[in-house]
Amino acid sequence: MELQKSLLPRHIRLMALGGAIGTGIFKGTSETVSIAGPAVIFSYLFAGLLLLVVMSAIAEMAIAYPGLNMKGFIRKAFGKKVSFVIGWLYCFMWLVVCVIEVIAAGSFLQYWFPSMSLWSLSFISAIFIVAINLMNVKRYGEFEFWFAGIKITMIVLFIVLGAGILFGIIPSNDTNYMQNYIQYDGFFPHGWSGVFSALLIVIFSYGGSELIGLTLTETKDADKVLPKVIKGVIWRIVIFYTLPILIICGLIPWNEIGNQASPFVQVLSTVGFNGSAHIMNFVLITAVLSAANSGIYGCTRMLFSLASEGEAPKLFSHVSKNGVPLYGVILSAIILVGGTFVAYFSPDRVFGYLMAIPGFTVSLVWISICLAQLKLRKTYAAMPHFKVWGFPYITSFTAIALIISCVAFAFSEQNRISIMVCLGILIFLILGAMIVDKKDKNQQLTITK
Repeated sequence: MELQKSLLPRHIRLMALGGAIGTGIFKGTSETVSIAGPAVIFSYLFAGLLLLVVMSAIAEMAIAYPGLNMKGFIRKAFGKKVSFVIGWLYCFMWLVVCVIEVIAAGSFLQYWFPSMSLWSLSFISAIFIVAINLMNVKRYGEFEFWFAGIKITMIVLFIVLGAGILFGIIPSNDTNYMQNYIQYDGFFPHGWSGVFSALLIVIFSYGGSELIGLTLTETKDADKVLPKVIKGVIWRIVIFYTLPILIICGLIPWNEIGNQASPFVQVLSTVGFNGSAHIMNFVLITAVLSAANSGIYGCTRMLFSLASEGEAPKLFSHVSKNGVPLYGVILSAIILVGGTFVAYFSPDRVFGYLMAIPGFTVSLVWISICLAQLKLRKTYAAMPHFKVWGFPYITSFTAIALIISCVAFAFSEQNRISIMVCLGILIFLILGAMIVDKKDKNQQLTITK
């Protein structure tokens, strides 16, 4: 059986937002703010510009080569070995992201169940997400539509409520909030170096938006739908990150934002809205579960694409009666449930270890997309009606900026464990690509003889 073309534009739009709006904003903001202070909004704005180019490149290639998805573009540009590495790297990234999201869900649940362990709550969250992904793709898309819709609605309400408190429209425990922007070493407490140091985690936060590149094979009229969806998704993501962070840094000093609870819940509790904090905590749980939901979708569809082209075991191309890549979901479930035990062995350091890994791999995937567009533009049969402006300069600048962020990450001492894991996986995949390529050549020689 084949994947079903059952995803509608509203499903795609909310899936892209759902993949990007998760732990990165609701829990990761505490880490990015600690690195750059209030000036971290410039990290989010710059990463948003990079994302815009990457997404536009996907849309351009999708129109030029209908029927291909994100991995197909990379394979057409650079061959099977590169697409093998990037495809499996993308699967690995989403599996790590899913683990991060369910552990985040567990940490948010601890707000209500402090006596329960982090790993047990994370385990329950993982089982719930796997069950959703066994639904047919239309039901999955509908579920994700409402799942993501809840968190987006609440982010908007948080922005309105927070802005009201910040400007004194809504009474609270304090009144002089604006001083938080300039006190405690100012708006740029760690200078521009802090802004660039936070960039990789911010890229991780935006990672998931490129998931649109995998929905192409399950989307009706993808060439018409995609450009409109991308334009809408980009500005929403940037706004949903920058405005809440400005509000958070205004309502509480940036150096008092803790890592235990979400900054969103911390803000509402600090200003005396404890009832609202409970509501927000519910939203945070649905938000990170939504992101994990998108993550399993991304992993299973990439596995399906790899298996369909002989770059993964054939069983991963098996599709159930519901249109679900069944064995991909089973593998994801095993990794997801197993990954929750990381929280058992190291509950205090788990986020620091895991969050940097997707940032590095997302950067590599984005670089590959940019380079593929640079190479393929001259091979188009006809120029698409939607294309990246400023070609080739804008695409080249984006690729270079992403490469610099990867290099900076590699030489950062605090990311030593994460980079060792990333490089180890990358070397393993390169060796795997060489073995698969050699096997294919031997089979071709045998057929020829």
